Amino acid sequence: MARWNIHNVRMTGVSACVPKEVVHSEDFPFFDKEGAEVFNNTVGIRERRLGPDSLCASDMCQAAAEKLLAELGWEKESVDMLVFESVTGDYKTPPTSCLLQDRLGLSEDCFCVDIPMGCCGCMYAMNVAGNMLSNGDIRRALLLIGDTALRMGSMQDKSRVPLFGDMGTAIALEYDPSAQPIMIDFHTQGSGYKALMTPHGGYRHPITDESFVQEDFGNGIIRAPKDTLIDGLAVFTFAISKPAKTVANLMEELHIDKDNDIDYYLIHQANKLIVDRLVKKLKLPAEKVPYNLEEFGNTGGASVPGLMVTRLREQLQQEGYKRLLCSSFGLGLSWGTMLLNVEKLVIPELVEI
Repeated sequence: MARWNIHNVRMTGVSACVPKEVVHSEDFPFFDKEGAEVFNNTVGIRERRLGPDSLCASDMCQAAAEKLLAELGWEKESVDMLVFESVTGDYKTPPTSCLLQDRLGLSEDCFCVDIPMGCCGCMYAMNVAGNMLSNGDIRRALLLIGDTALRMGSMQDKSRVPLFGDMGTAIALEYDPSAQPIMIDFHTQGSGYKALMTPHGGYRHPITDESFVQEDFGNGIIRAPKDTLIDGLAVFTFAISKPAKTVANLMEELHIDKDNDIDYYLIHQANKLIVDRLVKKLKLPAEKVPYNLEEFGNTGGASVPGLMVTRLREQLQQEGYKRLLCSSFGLGLSWGTMLLNVEKLVIPELVEI
């Protein structure tokens, strides 16, 4: 069973950064005014942030990290581990985490690693860093999680482009023997990988002239093999079944009272249809389920930490433990559930660049 109980590790802070440019649904050429309104009301995403071509996920994560480190008062030399979780790294090689170690001015003794896990990326980063911190050999870790997801696909692909927004986040973890345990539960269904993929650009299908040839699939979907695609029906079916069943089984196994034992449910902000269905299937108290997708869209692995910054900043900075149940799902196909206790987090205001 791919489940971990991580002891001696405390989340001390979280921050987020987004581009300044706001793109409304009606700005896309494939929507008329009526079509945009239908999309807004059903999918629930009215706005998203789009960075210029010169802006990378690493730039947003760096800005979030600089702000978080300053407000935490951490000396940069004290960061022992840097994780960069993204599917939109600066280069195919070298790892972007190594570049960020230099750009942030961290010690040469800092352990750096890239993790490209998409929408479940926050939990993967928490798991890898948390387990490495738990025995006390290293004391502080910085997790940088973000994507420029909009530019991964065709801007003429109605099935994908309006769903996503750009965001970079930073999470600070620290060794602390008094910390409440972090529980993370993972699952994978690799047979469904074609539902979310970029067909060309890796070593299975390298870039060729054919990679740039656009095909019109009808219904406003025009893309080339180099563009990331999404099979909406397959993803929807997966997202409302596998994660919900896992969360339900976990709460039953751990005897969690959904109304009283959890303060907030942080569900990956894929779209309103999926989140609403999960809330209904799991019978979650609506007042404990924050949404920010109407303003930022699907921000990939940054979705869960982004919710903390944009919707729960005031609550999570207060004294007293808050128990969070987080659910993420996406590339792989993969999905995970995380139980996290936080207290008096340092959360800077949202950074815009």
